[in-house]
Amino acid sequence: MSQQPIDGILQRLQRPIVLVGLMGAGKSCVGRRLAARLGVAFTDSDVEFESAAGCTISEFFAKYGEPAFRDGERKVIARLMEGEPRVLATGGGAFCDPETRARIKQDAISVWIRADLDLLVKRTSGRDHRPLLKTGDPREILSRLMDARYPLYAEADITVDTTDEPPEVTVAKVLDELARTLR
Repeated sequence: MSQQPIDGILQRLQRPIVLVGLMGAGKSCVGRRLAARLGVAFTDSDVEFESAAGCTISEFFAKYGEPAFRDGERKVIARLMEGEPRVLATGGGAFCDPETRARIKQDAISVWIRADLDLLVKRTSGRDHRPLLKTGDPREILSRLMDARYPLYAEADITVDTTDEPPEVTVAKVLDELARTLR
């Protein structure tokens, strides 16, 4: 995409771009590149949560449980959505929280980075920082999460399919959809 469509996006971008999707979809990877292309800040809500909590999400989950994590995540995302437009990558369950989803839908442009099961399994295998995948067979867990979460992610303003291609391909798709949405 040439600079002209990007300039058009930036002229009309008045709120954050929030990336949603399952773990392994590439929200952080795509988000960093998207922000760089747009010349805006990038923030990962999981990194910000860990900074605020003073521990990893896995440690927080183990000590306080998922409900306490979701409460903290909700507060972190609300704070991150204030201020100048930016690209914000959220944790996989963030958009499933009704309060967080309503705030994102009201105050941001939401982009679902959609991936198929095989790609999610490939991208998450061998990683130890995903608390929800530590409780059983990762493929089965991801499949259940897809069944539960994909209908909610479908409420996003934009849906972009990601594949096993370089992340720049997904970034280009997001930019194309943003240009269409922000006309």
